[in-house]
Amino acid sequence: MGSGVEHISMDQKAFGIDSAEKRLNELGYKQELRREMTFFKTLAITFSSMAVFTGTPLYGPSLRYAGPASLIWGWVVVTFFTWFVGIAMAEICSSFPTTGSLYFWAAHLAGPKWGPFASWCCAWLETIGAVSGIGTQAYSGAQALQMIIFLATGNNKGGGYFASRGVFLCMYIGFTITWAVLNSFALQVIAFLGIISIWWQVIGGLAVIVMLPLVAQQTQSASFVFTHFETSPEATGISSKPYAVILSVLLSNYCLYGYDTAAHLTEETKGADRTGPAAILSSIGIISVFGWAYYLALTFSIQDFNYLYDENNETAGALVPAQIIYDAFYGRYHNSTGAVVFLCIIWGSFFFCGLSVTASAARVVYALSRDNGIPFSPIWRKIHPKYKVPTNAVWLCAAISIILGLPILKLDVIFTAIVSISTIGWVGGYAVPIFARLVMAEKNFKPGPFYLGRARRPICLVAFLWICYTCSAFLLPTLYPIQWKTFNYAPVAVGMFLTLIMLWWAFDARKWFKGPVRNIDLQNVIFKA
Repeated sequence: MGSGVEHISMDQKAFGIDSAEKRLNELGYKQELRREMTFFKTLAITFSSMAVFTGTPLYGPSLRYAGPASLIWGWVVVTFFTWFVGIAMAEICSSFPTTGSLYFWAAHLAGPKWGPFASWCCAWLETIGAVSGIGTQAYSGAQALQMIIFLATGNNKGGGYFASRGVFLCMYIGFTITWAVLNSFALQVIAFLGIISIWWQVIGGLAVIVMLPLVAQQTQSASFVFTHFETSPEATGISSKPYAVILSVLLSNYCLYGYDTAAHLTEETKGADRTGPAAILSSIGIISVFGWAYYLALTFSIQDFNYLYDENNETAGALVPAQIIYDAFYGRYHNSTGAVVFLCIIWGSFFFCGLSVTASAARVVYALSRDNGIPFSPIWRKIHPKYKVPTNAVWLCAAISIILGLPILKLDVIFTAIVSISTIGWVGGYAVPIFARLVMAEKNFKPGPFYLGRARRPICLVAFLWICYTCSAFLLPTLYPIQWKTFNYAPVAVGMFLTLIMLWWAFDARKWFKGPVRNIDLQNVIFKA
């Protein structure tokens, strides 16, 4: 009799816990991370991972490939297709609110036969994408800081200090280490900084978007911004108009991803089966609007199109948005103070973005090591006893991103390569669970609160095809003629990486890697009596 009462009590207790934690238990995981994140905090970190200004370094090259019309309307097209990917992922996130997110989804959606292989491919794509994503933000942050110092000390015509490759690399490493240190504390620290970030980017973004065209003494016409199409074969080596458009749109492809950060935080978020999907879709909505407005503001504020790329201009032709901002403020006030302030706002966006991407990457590594998918997994899955964060995984991600940045000392195209590797890995990881969801039998899917129903097939199909296009675009050469200094190393790097991962699977991993490993017995959680 007593046993039966206890059985009911435990059952009531189980159904009284957070709905996402209950679902986590059903999926075979115990709650180890501290679940105290709210929707707004999760949104703040996810929003920071995408960032309003993240495409700033790519703006100049994208504008030059095919002119403003291609860049501006390309953003609208990419946004449209991004919604299909985001909606497809939101549905899966609602059903599987786990830190492992993408590769966990792939394992369960692909079924027992193909699940381990799908999980293996997705996990490693996700890992390399997230970890190299730290590098893209560290590079962007270093470049913004380089411009801030350059303009603050006199610019290219006034004897300003332009950081050398060695100093630039030190900045890159400094940002990476700073993010790792901050991520070694409780996630609440990152969440607090994420809240600062969202206001920083919203208020700062509005300031840049509204004030820049107002400060500029003259602005470009609407016809120039929305209809002017112009290739630059003498500078890019590309005369094919379709090819130029594809490369011009890479900026948008790069900016509009990273929303899966919300999924990586689901084991630390209250009601994650609802808040996770909401954070994914909200982030896409906010970034798509603010990002488009930012690039419109830059394009309308151009004073002299050709001067932007002149190596003798005030920014040495190193960062086109910095020159646009400088021209606007110097033309109006005859000093660079306002430009330095605006660049500080943009730099802050990169800093917060890198902080959030580090948090996301560490959760990916932690989840994979929890399932024994990484060499020396017991080390990387350790949780800090006080702060309840995967500290070792944080520092592993930081170390790898630093190694990825070392070629800065010799190569000019390192940013293009890191961006391509990050995008192919990160976005490519989206494709595996979405394709599995597309082809699986509906009876095998347990929906969460966010459910697409019959709409899932067309949505998942469009999402999958768009991801394939995006990954293919980032493999293309970006400058011609192809030389050592202009070569896009991403195909080589990604090809070598995938080859090693596939060989590892064929000769070893398939024998022991079975995908996500249950670390809990549901009966012991709900009916322990």
